[in-house]
Amino acid sequence: MPHPDSTSCTAFDHQNLMASGALADVVRAAKQALDAGASGPLLIFDDHSSRQIEVDFRGTVDEVLGRLPHAAAVAESTSRGPGRPKLGVVPREVTLLPRHWDWLGQQPGGASAVLRRLIEQTMRHGGAKERARQAVESVDRFMRVMAGDLAGYEEASRALYRGERERFTALTTAWPADVRTHVQRLAAIAWDEQKDAG
Repeated sequence: MPHPDSTSCTAFDHQNLMASGALADVVRAAKQALDAGASGPLLIFDDHSSRQIEVDFRGTVDEVLGRLPHAAAVAESTSRGPGRPKLGVVPREVTLLPRHWDWLGQQPGGASAVLRRLIEQTMRHGGAKERARQAVESVDRFMRVMAGDLAGYEEASRALYRGERERFTALTTAWPADVRTHVQRLAAIAWDEQKDAG
């Protein structure tokens, strides 16, 4: 999990937008709303993937913020030995067949340099399609949770995957305002990514 200040997310109290922004700010607002009697369910979504972010809201605001997932990641990264943490290099195990190791050993720059070049090349050439796929999946993931029981959900989902913007907009118009606005914003991003992917 990224540091909470770098994770853009959105919180909903039932179908009403509660807060949007950095994770720590959204969690703080959500905790205050819960303490003030928000009815819920309270759900927080990562703005990029639309995956739900689980937060333990017991205790004070400071206690809640102290339990955010970034604390473990920060502790883990500072305790690591090898690698070049100042450059952002993270050591992890890679499992390959012997013939793959043999080939890597014959390449200039060593295994790590070759793997980095291959990954960068793949990201450049296949990155746009992958981003487009992930963006559509993000919309679908959010819709399943927040609109799965709403009228027109299945048709809207089909329109999303077909790229039928006008139909999608028409099918989502009757949805609760905050859910509609968020899902239409996510869909616009997804379709822009698809256009960029060619």
